[in-house]
Amino acid sequence: MKEEILQISKKAKEEITNAKDVNALNETRVKYLGKKGELTTILRGMGGLSSEERPIIGSLVNEVRDELEKLIKQKEVELKSEELKEKLKTEKIDVTMPSKKIELGSIHPITKVIDEVKEIFLGMGYEIADGPEIETTFNNFDQLNSPPDHPSRDLQDTFYITDDIILRSQTSPVQVRVMEKQKPPIKIICPGKVYRSDSVDATHSPVFHQIEGLVIDKNISMGDLKGTLEMFAKKCLGENTKIRFRPHHFPFTEPSAEADVSCFVCGGKGCRVCKKEGWIELLGCGMVHPNVLRNCGIDPNEYSGFAFGFGVERIAMAKYGIDDMRLLYENDVRFLKQF
Repeated sequence: MKEEILQISKKAKEEITNAKDVNALNETRVKYLGKKGELTTILRGMGGLSSEERPIIGSLVNEVRDELEKLIKQKEVELKSEELKEKLKTEKIDVTMPSKKIELGSIHPITKVIDEVKEIFLGMGYEIADGPEIETTFNNFDQLNSPPDHPSRDLQDTFYITDDIILRSQTSPVQVRVMEKQKPPIKIICPGKVYRSDSVDATHSPVFHQIEGLVIDKNISMGDLKGTLEMFAKKCLGENTKIRFRPHHFPFTEPSAEADVSCFVCGGKGCRVCKKEGWIELLGCGMVHPNVLRNCGIDPNEYSGFAFGFGVERIAMAKYGIDDMRLLYENDVRFLKQF
């Protein structure tokens, strides 16, 4: 058996020396040192040797194994070094060649409008509030003075997960959460995605972005609301922008109004963007309903406030003269690069 081991050692050394690449070297390793390798087979058969032969043969096998492993490691380093040299010879890089063109992206118009609106209101001392997109019907409707028979609670108008859990149809629940946790004065805007069961067309989407604002303090009036919105409109749409209120109804504000802005394209003369009317409908607003204040633990006899809300897509469409909301969602780089 000793002769057999020495013969195996000799053959293994020759194969290690003659290995042309790392793959051939690995095959040699497995052939002699693997689980079914020739040296391993001898070790497994040592049970049939006498007690005198067993330590001698075992010691010899281990010596040969250690020697072969050392030779294999040395050969592996040598082969890898040779491979690297060959790669450096063949895989040359011409640093004078022009590089691949790097396509730079741009900020999406929706994100651009949100960031711009944030900056305007932060400059007026507002804070930014956030809340979950999955809401309770209690926060989305009941706390906002919308009873169970209100049309907005129709199953066809809102996305219901259960009878009591919905995808929020407005960012107003964020205002509710702030009013419940924070004592006045409150001065916040709430940007985020909202969901309504609308069919997709040029001016509607079941998912869109909304920004709402809320101010609660002592002696807040409609004059404060109009002054705030005029400042916002001038900063966002241009210094010559004017604003007008039209009476409206919202369950969570009283009195309520729709706010229009003078067309920033034609200055109120009438054009394609404003549909020849000279005005563009911008947002809904009003004084916070006393019931909403009471629901959130705020005394309406001591505090008053105003709220407003608008769709970001509507601002983007008005600001950039976009006539189809779907263009904002199609991710056509040619379209988005314009902004």
